Amino acid sequence: MNHSWVFASLLAAAVGYATLASGHVPAGLAAGRANLLPPQAVLVDLLSSNVLGSNGTFRDSSTATFFNPTNTTPPFFQVLDPSFLTVLGPKAFVRAVTSNPDFAFAHEAPIWDPQTDEVFFASNDGGALGRSDIDHNNLVGKISLLEVAQAFQASKSDVSPVNVTVTELSLPEAIQMTNGGTGTFHGNLILINSGRGSRPPSIALVNPRSPNNATVLLDNFFGRQFNSLNDIKVHPKSGKLFFTDVTYGWLNHFRPLPLMPNQVYRFDPVTGSVRMVADGFDRPNGIAFTADGKTAYVTDTGESGGFLGNNQTEPASIYQFDVEPKTQMFTNRRVFAYVDNGVPDGIQVDMEGNVFSGCGDGVQVWNNEGTLIGKVFLGTTSANLVFASKGRLVIMAETSIYFAQTATEGQDLASLG
Repeated sequence: MNHSWVFASLLAAAVGYATLASGHVPAGLAAGRANLLPPQAVLVDLLSSNVLGSNGTFRDSSTATFFNPTNTTPPFFQVLDPSFLTVLGPKAFVRAVTSNPDFAFAHEAPIWDPQTDEVFFASNDGGALGRSDIDHNNLVGKISLLEVAQAFQASKSDVSPVNVTVTELSLPEAIQMTNGGTGTFHGNLILINSGRGSRPPSIALVNPRSPNNATVLLDNFFGRQFNSLNDIKVHPKSGKLFFTDVTYGWLNHFRPLPLMPNQVYRFDPVTGSVRMVADGFDRPNGIAFTADGKTAYVTDTGESGGFLGNNQTEPASIYQFDVEPKTQMFTNRRVFAYVDNGVPDGIQVDMEGNVFSGCGDGVQVWNNEGTLIGKVFLGTTSANLVFASKGRLVIMAETSIYFAQTATEGQDLASLG
């Protein structure tokens, strides 16, 4: 097969998608490549990389090396399928908006508050550079997207990093090792917490405004503590809360031995009913729904084992489920994707059904058929991300937060409560 001809077809298709998005008709393919692709977008010829040969350079680690055949310096958009350009749009860009190389302040729990245009997030709980352990709680902070926009304007650059202010919240003692979050929900943040030592894992509503008072909604399963609660979403139709429980608190030395299997649960905050809806995971982690609520996604980060180390033969996968209409049990489990770098952690779904997940090299994006169409390639781990209105994607990257401008529309999670 003539790979150069096939790749030229891919380029032509890419230009076609970009033309559709921009409404501009290029004078020729070369002009289209130059003018319609976002400046930070790089096309990857998968056919050329499918065969490396006996003398080829192969990756032997899913974490230590990246799939970056163009050797492009991050951050950039890695285009693996031309349809990714409709997600990006012709004016897409990605850049760091705040950083602290000595502190993993931006781990997970990203929540956009449309009332104040702020994004909330939690620092790493028990991991490297997290400054948290069995004796020290992690932190919840926030940034202002208005300040981000002002910093962009002042920088007079389209790509250079800026460094906006991170404001730490002072939260009640009940909030211990926040790892996940969603909302806003009736005006509140929903924080899901792993617990610390004997302090129980919990789900809590937190006022995003000072004094950030909190109301704990759940901290046990019929008298037993959960292992270490991880991530949470509101079902877009029923308004019930779905969450994952996994043993990372124990694996990171800040929680006791587990008491229950690693599972996914459903919680009704009105009646108090809590029940398991899916099991059979190694380490269930991120959770998300399609906008119609009919399909659920759960990531399994079994490859990442805390003090046990990484094991590349364990899951680094996303599973897809049907949500049974009456009981909302997760049924018809099937593999949706297996990632090539790190593990799929936090997960979001846009209005077109594209699936975004924080992975070892940044944010990876699949279409609704499970085809990897592109990446927001950061060259570092992202554990989670959040859509902050149409076109704005805010990405947690441990010691940095990135802002990506795209053409996609994320689900309005704040409208679900």
